[in-house]
Amino acid sequence: MTAEAAAHGGRSGRGFGGFSPETLVSAGRTFIIRRATEADVPALVALLRDDVLGAARETGAARETAAAAVGRAAAASGSASASPGAEEADPYARAFALIDADPNQLLVAVTEAAVQDHVGSTVVGTLQLSLLPSLSRQGTLRLQIEAVRIGAAAQGVGLGTAVFEWAHECGRRVGAGLAQLTTDKSRTDAQRFYDRLGYVASHEGLKRPLG
Repeated sequence: MTAEAAAHGGRSGRGFGGFSPETLVSAGRTFIIRRATEADVPALVALLRDDVLGAARETGAARETAAAAVGRAAAASGSASASPGAEEADPYARAFALIDADPNQLLVAVTEAAVQDHVGSTVVGTLQLSLLPSLSRQGTLRLQIEAVRIGAAAQGVGLGTAVFEWAHECGRRVGAGLAQLTTDKSRTDAQRFYDRLGYVASHEGLKRPLG
C-alpha cells in the first residue's frame, strides 16, 4: 500500500488553499483523492446515509428539510436519480458552500482512477479535514478528521488505512502538529481501527444540540 502525491503546483494561500488531487494505491487499485465539488454532494450524502448511525442522522426530521440542495446538486451533475427530493437540499447546499469557501476546510471525494471521468457515479469515499488554530499545546495547529466513509465497493482493500495515512501527511504539510477525531461510543470496530492507527482515547467528547 503506497501513497503518492500528484503534481502539487505549490502550496499557495492559507490552509488547504493550494491542495491539488493526489493518488493512493491500495491492494493494486488506484484511487484519486480530490477536493469535492457541488456536483459530488448527492454521492457524499449517500455515503453518509449508508450507515446505521448516519441513516438516523441524515433522515427523519433532517430529510424533511434537507433533500432540496441534494436535488439541485444532482440535477447539476445529471444524476437526478440520486436525489432524495427537491425540498430536502438546502442544508447540504449551505453547508457545502461554507466548507468550500473556507481555506481551513477540505471536503474530500475519493474516486477510483480507472473510472474517474464518470465523477457523479464513482465516488467511493469521503472525509472532511479541518484546521483548528489553538493557543493550547503551545499554539499547536490541530487537524480535525471527521465524516470518514468508505463505500462498499472499496472496502476490504486497505483504503481506510491509506486514507488516514494520507490525511496525516496532508496535515503535516500544512503545519498541523496533532490529529484528532471523534467517534460514536457504539462504534467498537472503528475504535479498534483508530487504536491500530495510533489514536489514544485520552478525552471524553461531549455534544449538545443548540436547536
